[in-house]
Amino acid sequence: MGKYEPLAEFLKRQPTSEVRMSFAEIERVIGGKLPPKAQHHRAWWSNSPSNNVMTKAWLKAGFRSEQVDMASRKLVFRREKKVELPKSVPDGKPGGHPLFGCMKGTVTIPAGVDLTEPADPEWGEIAYGNASR
Repeated sequence: MGKYEPLAEFLKRQPTSEVRMSFAEIERVIGGKLPPKAQHHRAWWSNSPSNNVMTKAWLKAGFRSEQVDMASRKLVFRREKKVELPKSVPDGKPGGHPLFGCMKGTVTIPAGVDLTEPADPEWGEIAYGNASR
């Protein structure tokens, strides 16, 4: 178990979507001191997964850091809302959103129709003032 795993476990057990903590409370949860950079550099608390090991712990738990107050040594961890897509769409095929492909088969393009041509050839002339009067 890594040094910051207790924080991830602590956050996962929280019933609320917002967990307000002081740096001292975090240190009690992890059973050790935060590094000096955490005490003095706001960037240490960013949500970039490449930031530090502790960031990975709260991200793994499904939280993001917010409202980091370096002067008061406090912050908020907010649970991320994840949108769960269904495992299958109505036609039984796996993956994607159920609305993806819902219009399939409802539009037919007749042979010989060029979709790149304007529907009304005069539209360009009217729109750009080139219409002969």
